[in-house]
Amino acid sequence: MEDTITIIISVLTAVGGWEAIRYFLNRRAEKRKAEAEAESAETAATKEVQDVYQQLIADVKADREEQRQYIMELKEDRKHLRDERNELLARIDKTDDTVRQLQRDVARNGRMVENMRPFMCGRVRCPNRISVTISDAGVVNADNDNELDPIDNSVL
Repeated sequence: MEDTITIIISVLTAVGGWEAIRYFLNRRAEKRKAEAEAESAETAATKEVQDVYQQLIADVKADREEQRQYIMELKEDRKHLRDERNELLARIDKTDDTVRQLQRDVARNGRMVENMRPFMCGRVRCPNRISVTISDAGVVNADNDNELDPIDNSVL
């Protein structure tokens, strides 16, 4: 019986040893498998982070392009406003020149009217020149009826 027990112990030891070897081999394989899965997960996480960064870069580029376009529109608007302002300033200068010219013309006409006053008469077809004053309403008033001597037409 001892032989049987020895055989059983030997078999159990062999089986137990085989299980131990198998355990260590499986443990090593499981460890490699876990490391591979961890590396795969890390690679996937890195890829996801890289995708997030790529999307972020694309968004920043799109935003920057949008800002660049907006800045260009603002520059164009500013250029149009400057052109319009310069045109309006030129028109104002031209209008000022016209007003100054009209003021000079009015002053010259006023001087001409003042110079013609002695030749104005309040009577139609009058050979005698009588000094008159014409009001703004167009009313003619003789300044002095006796101021001038009548002219005799026969003398002329």
